[in-house]
Amino acid sequence: MRIAEIFYSIQGEGELTGVPSVFVRTSGCNLRCRWCDTPYASWTPEGRTLSVDEVFAEVTRFQGAKHVVFTGGEPMLAQDLPELGRRLRAVGWHITVETAGTIPPGEAVYDLASLSPKLADSTPTEAQAGAAWVARHEATRLQPAVLGEWLRAGAYQLKFVVNGRASLTEIADLLSRVGVEVPAHKVLLMPEGVETVGLRERSLEVAEWCKETGYRFCDRLHVHLYGHTRGT
Repeated sequence: MRIAEIFYSIQGEGELTGVPSVFVRTSGCNLRCRWCDTPYASWTPEGRTLSVDEVFAEVTRFQGAKHVVFTGGEPMLAQDLPELGRRLRAVGWHITVETAGTIPPGEAVYDLASLSPKLADSTPTEAQAGAAWVARHEATRLQPAVLGEWLRAGAYQLKFVVNGRASLTEIADLLSRVGVEVPAHKVLLMPEGVETVGLRERSLEVAEWCKETGYRFCDRLHVHLYGHTRGT
């Protein structure tokens, strides 16, 4: 597996916010979100090629943790991820997979699927990514049938980065096409941003949308604690 970084921090987003967790960030992504905050794992992938044994050893050396998060990039591109999940599950670790939901769960081993489908405002401009990547991103960013597989496969949360009221219409349309009834509290709205000041301004608006829809507000605790800092 190509690994961009492995680090021990606090889960900053979603239902497990605040839980000490080891993050395994794989390198490589099948999308090119315009606001991506980890370009070193997607736009310009970097990192080390490690075996399952090596990743397992790095994760389990953090004695205070029993939660691991597979993230990226897109971790579902890593072919050895199921084996790593099985190894960690066998010694009692709780596993979260953070994925855009464009690749089926297959043999993935996890306790929580943190699904983050990409809405229309994620598509980059041609100046940013080139025409080929714009077309590829737009064609593949939403896979309702694949999301339906994830929703039926196990525990999940649906986490959306939102930038305007139009996002609410997109989310409602997507939920109508996944073939599964999704309770409102399983849908998380997260303001875009990597700076505390900007996040607070957007958060007030997003909080109002949550009150209107019954969706859940999703903060970015790691940004407030550490800023936009790699390895946190």
